[in-house]
Amino acid sequence: MLHIGCHLSSSKGYRHMGEEALSIKADTFQFFTRNPRGSKAKKANPKDAEALRGLMEEHAFAPVLGHAPYTLNACALDEGLRAFARDAMREDVMTLDTYLPHMLYNFHPGSHVGQGIDAGMELIVELLDAILRPEQTTRVLLETMSGKGTEVGSRFEELGHILRSVSLGDKMGVCLDTCHVYSAGYDIVNDLDGVLEQFDRHVGLGKLSAIHLNDSLMPFASRKDRHARIGEGTIGLEAIARISWKRPMSFPAMPMKSAYCGPHGLNDDGCGGPHAALPRSGSSRKKRPAPLTSRFREALYISFTVRFRTVHSSGRII
Repeated sequence: MLHIGCHLSSSKGYRHMGEEALSIKADTFQFFTRNPRGSKAKKANPKDAEALRGLMEEHAFAPVLGHAPYTLNACALDEGLRAFARDAMREDVMTLDTYLPHMLYNFHPGSHVGQGIDAGMELIVELLDAILRPEQTTRVLLETMSGKGTEVGSRFEELGHILRSVSLGDKMGVCLDTCHVYSAGYDIVNDLDGVLEQFDRHVGLGKLSAIHLNDSLMPFASRKDRHARIGEGTIGLEAIARISWKRPMSFPAMPMKSAYCGPHGLNDDGCGGPHAALPRSGSSRKKRPAPLTSRFREALYISFTVRFRTVHSSGRII
């Protein structure tokens, strides 16, 4: 089952975001936990948060995503900048745990600014070990990056290394941004299955917790982060639709064993997990692995945050 939504402003409170999501027939959404270009966070209103939780339960929402500000750099050269990132992320996760438990928290891994990729990954692991707690319910997501400058996280191997190195890796996942991975050199237009195989090999599809479904203004492997409206970029509507809905024609259609999602949309072992394809009843056909695109689409919990910029007749931009 697909869960789809968009990024919403938190300026009018938690419940208002839920109502906005419902108005566009979404069952999840993303919001910034604090000023995306600064550091200030608005104090949470417990009653407002409770109202959103009630609305989400009533309408069977999937977990929502809190997005960390862009100003954080978990692997900065300056120790003060790393401390700021650590303190802001710790506070954000604690706030989500307190007021919106069992949700997701997404952040950009950061830039190593000349220290080297290995040093950058080590600093990110160090920061995550400082903020993750065994009792927390919030899942922290590393976002796939485009590779501009000295960004960490543009290669699946880097994300996998960080996830394996963190002490509480069961509290972690990945948010895959389609624009970013395309710009980083993963050809999701012509070889989606191949890209998913690489992701599965280095990260594990069971760690895929959310997708930012974006088109790209820049050409393939440009290593530049410039989003386009869906269908108006170099990825194109056909490829976006394939990622979202279609089963690859090169594989036989087989009924899938659906992922069991618990009361908060998560399995005990995280988001989704491996689920076998089931052969047709009475079929003598040799059992084959589930098509990766189908596993990606159907057998995992996936929460899409779609950055549409479509103006409705009401004038509302979503």
